[in-house]
Amino acid sequence: MTTTVNPVLRVAPAAPAEAAAHFRAGLAFHTDVSDVATALAAGGDPGFVLVDARSTEAWDQGHVPGALHLPTALVPELAGQLLDRTVPVVTYCWGPGCNGAARAALALAELGYQVKEMLGGFEYWVREGLAFETWQGRERRAPDPLTAPVNADDCGC
Repeated sequence: MTTTVNPVLRVAPAAPAEAAAHFRAGLAFHTDVSDVATALAAGGDPGFVLVDARSTEAWDQGHVPGALHLPTALVPELAGQLLDRTVPVVTYCWGPGCNGAARAALALAELGYQVKEMLGGFEYWVREGLAFETWQGRERRAPDPLTAPVNADDCGC
């Protein structure tokens, strides 16, 4: 008798301890838009610097209020002038289809900074209905119901 295994379980899930180690490690490297927004909205020092790693043209189209503009290509040259090595850095770029935040995070880590990447990037910041700044001032769009919770206090995760 042949037993068919579905595609999800073709490779067995990791043991719980291995899974916990994997997901704990992932959280050491990543944060998300909601957590960054909550930390920034709390007022005072959030305990990190948010770095927009995109080009000047992208920055001008819109960026997270309070972010520092440091394009990935300029990290080696300018990080020491703009950032304090004792303060963690959170990087972001356009969105899930862009690896600019990961490249900036790598460059910063190689220079000795503690760093995390903000998953979702600027795209999900806007899609979640959070305020952003452009050269024309502050803007906000309606939340995308596929990415933002109906009740902002309950993301369901």
